[in-house]
Amino acid sequence: MKTYRKELWFETRNRREFQNITKTIDDCLQESGIQEGLLLCNAMHITSSIFINDDESGLHQDFEAWLERLAPEKPYSQYKHNSYEDNGDAHLKRTIMGREVVVAVTNGKLDFGPWEKIFYGEFDGKRKKRVLVKIVGE
Repeated sequence: MKTYRKELWFETRNRREFQNITKTIDDCLQESGIQEGLLLCNAMHITSSIFINDDESGLHQDFEAWLERLAPEKPYSQYKHNSYEDNGDAHLKRTIMGREVVVAVTNGKLDFGPWEKIFYGEFDGKRKKRVLVKIVGE
C-alpha cells in the first residue's frame, strides 16, 4: 500500500468565499501515482471547510444567504466566543459545511457523480490557511 500527503495553502481576498479546488486535488492524485484507494481532503483550520457540491454560482449565493441566516456575522456581540475575536459565526458556518471529504479513487481518477466538485469554503478569510490531502491505496 502507498500513501501520499500534501499540505495546500489558501488565502482568500474576502472574509467568506468558496473556491473550486477539484483540479488542484486531482493534480495531487496524479502526483501520488495511486490508482485505487481513498482520498481524504480536510481543512486544518476551524473556520474553513472542505465540501462537495455543484459548481453553480446561484447555488453558491444560496449557500451564502442560507449560512448568513443560520449564523449571521453581525452583531458580533451575539456570540459569547467573540470576547476577543469577531469570528463566532465562522466557527458555526464551518460546522454546518463540514471539515472534510473522502473520495474513492478508481483507475487513477476521482470517482465522482456527474456534477460533483470539491470546494474550499472560507468563513473568516484574508489570512493563510492549510488544507491536508492524504491518499492511501495502490
